[in-house]
Amino acid sequence: MARAFLVVLDSMGCGGAPDADQFFNGDRPDTGANTLAHIAAACAEGRAEDGRSGPLSMPHLGGLGLGAAVRLASGEAAPGIDPEARGLWGAATEVSRGKDTPSGHWELAGVPVPWDWTYFPDEQPAFPDDLVEEVKRIAGVGGILGNRHAPGTAIIEAEGERHQETGWPICYTSADSVFQIAAHEESFGLDRLYDLCETLAPTLHKMRVGRVIARPFIGEAGDYTRTPNRHDYAIAPPAPTLCDWVQRAGRSVQAVGKIGDIFSMRGIDEVRKGPDEVLMGHLSDLVDEAPEGGLVFANFVEFDSVYGHRRDISGYARHLEWFDRCIGPILARLRGDDLMVFTADHGNDPSWTGTDHTRERVPVVAAGPYRGQIGQCAFADVAASVAAHLGVTAEGPGRSFL
Repeated sequence: MARAFLVVLDSMGCGGAPDADQFFNGDRPDTGANTLAHIAAACAEGRAEDGRSGPLSMPHLGGLGLGAAVRLASGEAAPGIDPEARGLWGAATEVSRGKDTPSGHWELAGVPVPWDWTYFPDEQPAFPDDLVEEVKRIAGVGGILGNRHAPGTAIIEAEGERHQETGWPICYTSADSVFQIAAHEESFGLDRLYDLCETLAPTLHKMRVGRVIARPFIGEAGDYTRTPNRHDYAIAPPAPTLCDWVQRAGRSVQAVGKIGDIFSMRGIDEVRKGPDEVLMGHLSDLVDEAPEGGLVFANFVEFDSVYGHRRDISGYARHLEWFDRCIGPILARLRGDDLMVFTADHGNDPSWTGTDHTRERVPVVAAGPYRGQIGQCAFADVAASVAAHLGVTAEGPGRSFL
């Protein structure tokens, strides 16, 4: 019985979103943002030489059609990843009114977001007084720290010492619909942080804030480090997703990375977590272990969290090349009727202004029993196509491109 592997390279956009002018990084619209093309151009021009050198090298995904997908999406070239395509390839366009993790993943899983998300203003304080009071009440503290837009590592560096002195949680947000709470695993307590986020989440979800995220860290002043124990408390999808469709058909759904968090564990049988290097091992194991007829749904987040938001072009390029090197032996072990789809949930162009995601189309390339160009498709078509491959009944607006 056929199996399917849906692999999201978080933020690996390929430009060309028709509504990019309606999304912004600061005052600059996302028009012209292109994560893959701009990284490839920087590599080809010798502007991404930190820890790597030369043109971007991705022979495996490039050979499946990654460079062709960039050209299709945006008309731009992606030097170094543009050989002749021998897989199934195309580019997908999002309709949900967000360039965030839940919007992208839900729509890839067949469910466009039917509402507008709530975003906190980029001013200080960023949060309404009643929300602050609720955090204080649940945590049993006299105040909070942060209360502003900030990158996660920067706000921990700025507020970590005072956090350890006062016991007050560090609360911050970004251009996403998100409420993040950072706390020291030892002095504040990891379980206490999880309890705070879980108890607070229903209040934020009623406000249409997409996620409450626990951001634990360790260390001392001047040497704080975020740990892999992040946990997302996401609002539940508004309708059954691909994961539910597969599970209802009596098949298994394995989640790799933060997929379980994104889908509030709906339709998920097993979760395997860790940093991207560990997740690659999990994906490799599941090629051997995943049951017949099942779905493996994976997210590799460090393209976005470690390199995209920090506008690190060399780092993003290194991670793309690492991923491609690792995926080659995995592709070689796929069974004859396995389908492995590679895509993304949004863009995060490291050459762009600001630190926010960028509104882009995403590539859709696949290894398996299908070949050729699928053209321009919708995010929801990915779910419909995976369902068709598995012989599972699909719901929602997507149409199979197989």
